[in-house]
Amino acid sequence: MTDNERAIPAGYMTVGEIAKKMGVTVRTLQYYDREGLFPPSAQSEGGRRLYTDKDMVRLHQILSLRHLGFSLSDIKNRLIPLDTPGEVADVLSEQANMIREKIASLKESLREIEALRGEVVKMQSVDFKKYADIIVNLQMKNEYYWLIKHFDDQTLDHIRTRFDKESGQAFMKAFTRLQDRAIQLLKEGVPPEGEQGKALAREFWQLITEFTGGDKQMLTKLVEIGDFKGADEAWRQKQEQANAFLEPALGAYFAEAGLNPFGDSGEETK
Repeated sequence: MTDNERAIPAGYMTVGEIAKKMGVTVRTLQYYDREGLFPPSAQSEGGRRLYTDKDMVRLHQILSLRHLGFSLSDIKNRLIPLDTPGEVADVLSEQANMIREKIASLKESLREIEALRGEVVKMQSVDFKKYADIIVNLQMKNEYYWLIKHFDDQTLDHIRTRFDKESGQAFMKAFTRLQDRAIQLLKEGVPPEGEQGKALAREFWQLITEFTGGDKQMLTKLVEIGDFKGADEAWRQKQEQANAFLEPALGAYFAEAGLNPFGDSGEETK
């Protein structure tokens, strides 16, 4: 046994020993020490940094936070004493909660990547504008993100100029709510031509007018998208159910309001 080894008291580890146990480099621990994040608990007679098992628990906390993407300054503010069982348990609970959040975030990122890959394969062409639109809609949690690959450039440009992420989310939320309401009324046997049906139709038409900006050409394109035959089965069934109520409800609303949205001479009919 060397003199240096004799100089290390029982219960202490050198920087090399703790680095090996925790799977990090000595240089990393030296850097943490210089930054005031992981100072040694003691020094040997020869000036060697010495660490305890408590330091190893603290290092585990630091490494976990670093893995979760926190900066060293953030970590300094998050470190708490480890002097009681309750404090140690609190640290571990906090780490566990942050790891769960990270897992949820990674799962969502994986879902978006896999969804985008699926759309890229189906498009069979390179179109970075559509890729970007799909990414934004995935982040918005828009379940109809896959429709984007079927939109032409004019429709996409129209959407980009009229909606940002926040207003787009609000629009999709309202659209989904009205569709779900139409399906519910259909199942309840409510007549589409009645007052509830016409009220829903009026709100739905206001939403469509907001989307199209009163552009009849865009309205025609929207109808074509609604009749799209290449959709997945769940989407197609939902559209059929909603339209089974909305189409007669809109017809009744248009007739009562004197509207002819697809006419050639303005909105009103006389």
